[in-house]
Amino acid sequence: MDTTADSLIVIAIVLIAVASLFGIRWIFRARSKYGGTQIVTCPETKAPAQVEVDVFEAALTSALGVADIRLHNCSRWPMKRDCGQECLLSLPVAPDECLVHGVLMKWYRGKQCVYCGVPFSELHLTDHKPALRTAEQKLVQWREVSIADVSNVLTAYDPVCWNCYIAQSFAVEHPELVVYRPWRDAAPTNREEAPTPRRPLA
Repeated sequence: MDTTADSLIVIAIVLIAVASLFGIRWIFRARSKYGGTQIVTCPETKAPAQVEVDVFEAALTSALGVADIRLHNCSRWPMKRDCGQECLLSLPVAPDECLVHGVLMKWYRGKQCVYCGVPFSELHLTDHKPALRTAEQKLVQWREVSIADVSNVLTAYDPVCWNCYIAQSFAVEHPELVVYRPWRDAAPTNREEAPTPRRPLA
């Protein structure tokens, strides 16, 4: 039994060492790609600003798939720490898709779904991604948004949660299968519309 326990400990140590090695490799790769201070033009002031990308977040998410690009520091912080980080769109550090996702995730925070009113919390690329509703009431997903359209999205689009996106998309694609029952949530407006109370059983 002691031999078996010792073998399990050795295997665990080896696995931890391998995982640590790959983790360090990802961090060094992300640091070489995203690290360092960069000069950008602030979208708000149109003046230069110094920014730094969150290297650890980029390394962690890139190991899972698409890198989540967000700022770690900016020369306009802490006063403007809650900005939309639209300056990320001008950084040549990642594919356009990563940069758009990073800006939109920041934009969703503190907003509510236009359909159900549920507030958005911290979002990650591994979550069920919320969607968007255009001024023409059309539903779109993140992957349909290009860098050129981000400014329009931030000013004219409405946020939609994942559940409402699925439900609304189904209603649009299969209207014959959707039954609308407004009386379920409607409260009686007068005495005639109120339901008749049941008599107690004898």
